[in-house]
Amino acid sequence: MTDSTAATAPAGSDAPGPSADAVRRDPIDWAVAARTAGALVPPGPRLSARQAKAEAEGLRRAADASVEHVHRLTGLEAARDLRDSQVLIVDRATWATANTRSFKALLAPTFAHLAATRPQEYAVSTTPVATAATGAELGAILAFLGSKVLGQYDPFAALSGNGGRLMLVAPNVAAVRAEINVVPEDFRLWVCLHEQTHRVQFAAADWLATHLQEKTTELTSALFDKSDSLPERLCAAFAAALPGRSNDDGPTGRPAVSADPAVTAEGEAAVTLQTGAGAAVGKGGAEGPGGAEGPGGAEGPGGLLGALQDDEDRARLSHLTAVMSLLEGHANVVMDAVDAEVVETVKTIRRRFNARGDRRSPLERFVRRLIGMDAKMRQYADGQRFVDAAVAELGMDGFNVVWDDPALLPTEAEIHAPDLWVARMRREA
Repeated sequence: MTDSTAATAPAGSDAPGPSADAVRRDPIDWAVAARTAGALVPPGPRLSARQAKAEAEGLRRAADASVEHVHRLTGLEAARDLRDSQVLIVDRATWATANTRSFKALLAPTFAHLAATRPQEYAVSTTPVATAATGAELGAILAFLGSKVLGQYDPFAALSGNGGRLMLVAPNVAAVRAEINVVPEDFRLWVCLHEQTHRVQFAAADWLATHLQEKTTELTSALFDKSDSLPERLCAAFAAALPGRSNDDGPTGRPAVSADPAVTAEGEAAVTLQTGAGAAVGKGGAEGPGGAEGPGGAEGPGGLLGALQDDEDRARLSHLTAVMSLLEGHANVVMDAVDAEVVETVKTIRRRFNARGDRRSPLERFVRRLIGMDAKMRQYADGQRFVDAAVAELGMDGFNVVWDDPALLPTEAEIHAPDLWVARMRREA
């Protein structure tokens, strides 16, 4: 049976609407992106109807049970009431097509800026052929990620008026669990602890989704403003806006602007911007994303870092990278803080999960590096070290001031030197 059996929402339910409205056409044909993502995503494991139902129900139970543990471990009162967003158990195609809607909402301010400031060049980038090609490219990226993401909290869905959403990709959770041969209930809960932590973060800091969108818009608009060709910078914009997600490498001890948590396991951005601005963002999720060198951008002159042409742009990317490192690291701290009474096999899961990276093919390693997933992994590790050090010095209550105001977010320098952030918080206390 295909992975659609494991979904509680039909694969087309999150697909975006028409690619253009009566006023302005976007440089991306969102309908093409959604169709491409849904068509190209690889099939998941074959599950019987009974197995698919058990997987979906098990994830639903784990998602519900994890909230109490997140509240206990973080001390964030937002965990008491998470009605601001929904939990969806989805298949690969649903996740991939749903993310085209998030992209559309996230990039809308950037495209509006470009249409107003560079109308002639914008018109060239929005011909039917150009928008279809860009839509197909985005769809192909999301199709690849759709087979990797375990879960994603997508705060940017709320920008289109639907509220945030936590998506758990049932076939991917089942496949990874089988690959590393761990206890199903324990693995589901372990994954959900990470993803629900992202959900709580955005509930505790109700300004955070808007803040990330604003900062992403500043960065992507600046990239386009300085470019000679808008179409040539669309891929750089993707790298700066891929929603946070959790991928199948997960939350790992190795070290995306993203979320996933998506790639978390946003498989998320999510928050992933998967950037690194996700993946961001998001790098960022996908859970929004840089290469082996530098913060959050693809390495080399053709990647995101190569598109940054001044210190102001680099500062914008640095800020997004720091925020995504904080979000992913905090979620990792929570998921690994549970003891054997909650997740009996937690140490075994982490050890086997981390070892999966050694078995990737050369082609997969290349693709992951190209779209920034390796940079996302570094965000997990960098952020986890920061949160561990900050909590050790200030306690969890002292650390939680980070969710009070954008001015209290760590800088990238502080992520790598937590004592600097701790000292700043003590001065401001």
